[in-house]
Amino acid sequence: MDPNGSVDDKCESRLYIGNLDLRITEAVLLKMFSPFGKIVSEDFLWHTRGPKRGEPRGFAFVQYSTKEEAELAKEKMHGRLACGRPLVVRLAGEKYMLETADKSTKAAREGHKMHLSGGAMGQSSRSAKIAAIKNKLKSLEEESSRTKKQKQNDDVS
Repeated sequence: MDPNGSVDDKCESRLYIGNLDLRITEAVLLKMFSPFGKIVSEDFLWHTRGPKRGEPRGFAFVQYSTKEEAELAKEKMHGRLACGRPLVVRLAGEKYMLETADKSTKAAREGHKMHLSGGAMGQSSRSAKIAAIKNKLKSLEEESSRTKKQKQNDDVS
């Protein structure tokens, strides 16, 4: 982080724009967001490999010259329909914070589910393993007793 706080300033004036229809181009995006202030930079993301190579990824970033312009654009554009889809517009830093909070909450929920269902599933799996081990021991004991009987018969003969 820059001691002058320019990284924070950048995050405060940079917007994440998601749920973009694949028909929306960079030019359309700039035209939609330019009324709210001076756009300093724009990052329109594309698939770089795989079967969708060259197609839009459905989200972009727009950076305004001031935090106030970004806030205004967020307020006016979030939820607005574009090609029949509601736009998701958030501050880029806010998007990251929401994603990490959502991921940690989701991970906690998944862990809790795994603990609850995994307990029963783990129990049946454990029981199956125990049964398999018992069967293996039983077959080894039977094999061992057959081998002993066979040796005794060979010794007697």
